[in-house]
Amino acid sequence: MADVRVTYDKSVNAAYVYFTDPQARAKVTHMYPCDPAQVGGMINLDFDEDGRLIGLEVLAASSKLHGHLLDAAERLDTEGS
Repeated sequence: MADVRVTYDKSVNAAYVYFTDPQARAKVTHMYPCDPAQVGGMINLDFDEDGRLIGLEVLAASSKLHGHLLDAAERLDTEGS
C-alpha cells in the first residue's frame, strides 16, 4: 500500500491529503471546490497541469475526516510539535 502524506493544522481545523510523492513539487494548476451544500463543508480538489488529482484540502477537517487519520497526520500547528 502506498503511503499518503496528511498534514493537519488544528488551530484552523484544516487538513491536506497529498496524492503525490512527498519529495515532488507538484504545481496546482486547477482547483475544484466541491459544493459546500452537497458535502456539508469546504473540500477542494487540486489538480496538476495534466489533470491528475494531486491533493485534497479539507476545512472543518475534524468533522469530515476520521480522528485516527488526523491523529496520525503531520501537525502544522505548534500544539502537535
